[in-house]
Amino acid sequence: MTEPIPTGTAATLREHTASGRTTTAATVDSALTRARDVNAGRDGLNIFVALDDSYLQEHATVSAAQLADTEPGLLLGVPVAIKDNIATLHHPTTCGSRILGGYVSPYEATVVRRLREAGAVPFGKTNMDEFAMGSSTENSAYGPTRNPLAPDRVPGGSSGGSAAAVAAGIVPIALGSETGGSVRQPAAFCGVVGVKPTYGRVSRFGLVAFASSLDQVGVFGSTVDDAARGLRVIAGHDPLDSTAADLAVPDYQLAHRRPVKGLVIGRPKEYFPESLDPRMRARCDVALEHLRDLGAEIRDVSLPHTDLAIPVYYIVAPAEASSNLARFDGVRYGLRLEGDGLKGMYEATRSKGFGPEVTRRIMLGTYVLSAGYYDAYYRKAQQVRTLIANDFTAVFNSGVDVLFTPTTPTPAFAIGAISDPYEMYMSDIFTATANLAGVPAMSQPIGRVGGLPVGGQLIAAHFEEEKMFTVAYALERALGAGASS
Repeated sequence: MTEPIPTGTAATLREHTASGRTTTAATVDSALTRARDVNAGRDGLNIFVALDDSYLQEHATVSAAQLADTEPGLLLGVPVAIKDNIATLHHPTTCGSRILGGYVSPYEATVVRRLREAGAVPFGKTNMDEFAMGSSTENSAYGPTRNPLAPDRVPGGSSGGSAAAVAAGIVPIALGSETGGSVRQPAAFCGVVGVKPTYGRVSRFGLVAFASSLDQVGVFGSTVDDAARGLRVIAGHDPLDSTAADLAVPDYQLAHRRPVKGLVIGRPKEYFPESLDPRMRARCDVALEHLRDLGAEIRDVSLPHTDLAIPVYYIVAPAEASSNLARFDGVRYGLRLEGDGLKGMYEATRSKGFGPEVTRRIMLGTYVLSAGYYDAYYRKAQQVRTLIANDFTAVFNSGVDVLFTPTTPTPAFAIGAISDPYEMYMSDIFTATANLAGVPAMSQPIGRVGGLPVGGQLIAAHFEEEKMFTVAYALERALGAGASS
């Protein structure tokens, strides 16, 4: 079993770099050594799909030069891993797929540019489920990633590589992407913090599209503060993304000063069904009792359309994917295989370039958008999506500040244990609702079940990430070492 080796928090690394106690180059070299130790070989964790030592050392020198010219950035000297579907100028952006093998973007994502401007070092590209379609990081052209805390188990998905990079102690912060829970679910499986912001809080420019009305860039952190700092840096309006909200971004890391006394924490009954593992329920109950002891009011609430989230998600997301992935045809970029004429080239390229899960979702999405089925499936799913969003609006309008739920119904499962697609989809049952409603949500460690980490999920109203972080900081302090025991 590979145990994580602490790299230091983002705040500590920034302080030590700014004071001269360490250098960005030394930090990057340490992270590279750790990455090489755990990434490769037959029993390696397979976290990174692209990692260029010479480029990283050169970039570390550029980052260090900021000290002489400006006020040190919020992430000065901090290595940050990047999911393989977020565009970078140097490392390839392949989305874990054969069809984009070797593709290097001519532009970089806004979130990557903002990391560099804050003094961070974009640290390699992490493994992922192909085109972010999966819940285990087993659907990758590069092979599965392993969970650093239990290498025989999955790290979750689709951002499993980024979650594992933080859990393995390589970097304190990593970027992932969310469509139905792909940051929060792997965060729970790997025992780290994962944040999905409000839809529109973070620019999607440079994020390869899967389902555009659901996709978001999210942040992993080894601590709540790491995640808060990472989100603070990448959030904000972007003229390159028409969906990015033109709203001020709070200093999320200052939420640690705010008390939870007087806050109302909602406990949605639909997220605590009779079928929930009693050990998972017990860890959630302990977390809620800590919040009650700190002065928060715990209130039972209902989100009545929760059970419809998975069928709605698996209509809306594949429908949008079937449109977005039509551009990968062998004509403009990526893989091209010859065939009998233009149609033959399309068929050969896509049949060999896409894996089975991507193919399955494209076919499903094409079906629900086809003539005769659009009204019965896609239109109806969008109507129910509105009902799910209205559930959250009603609860938050009733005086609830933050909701608390389990992040996942189970701890991490064994690699290869789930072959039924529907069973795999159900691992997102507690997370997909927040994506459908566009509200912010996060997962943080609340303990272990059977020796494996489990996460507690916090959900807030639109653009109320501060409240979410206030509760998360307090819960992290209250649980202390118990969150990983």
